[in-house]
Amino acid sequence: MRTFVHLLLLVCAVAVAVSAFGPLIGTVEARHVRLTELRDGFPAGRSLDQIQSQSVTFQSSLALVVLCVAAVVLLAALFGSRLLGWLGVVVGLVTVGVLAWRLDGSFDHQLRNDYQHLLTGAWGLYALGGGLLIALLCLLVPRERRPAF
Repeated sequence: MRTFVHLLLLVCAVAVAVSAFGPLIGTVEARHVRLTELRDGFPAGRSLDQIQSQSVTFQSSLALVVLCVAAVVLLAALFGSRLLGWLGVVVGLVTVGVLAWRLDGSFDHQLRNDYQHLLTGAWGLYALGGGLLIALLCLLVPRERRPAF
């Protein structure tokens, strides 16, 4: 990989790692979302405030997945592995997609009516999405040509 690609992937890994501790939507952070809620959906009749106030262990939260994605992108930046980079970006984008799908399935009415308030200050979501998209663009940069001797 080219040097600027390594540096940008490093910055993207840091942005994704920091996003694990920021608000994703409203006041809900990645550490408030259980992995079982991503698999099975959010319980019926619960609000975003109730999800924000629940206590979740780190081992069963979305923050663990986001930090693992950041670690894989960081390893891709350090070792120049495109395979690791693609693995991290695809897993990260799938995670964001599943989270959006589950949130839309449970809170679609609230999201449609109050999206401006819910997305204001959601810097964790912006850092996660932006870091993954820039990492995706970095992985699309062609490889550096080796001079023929």
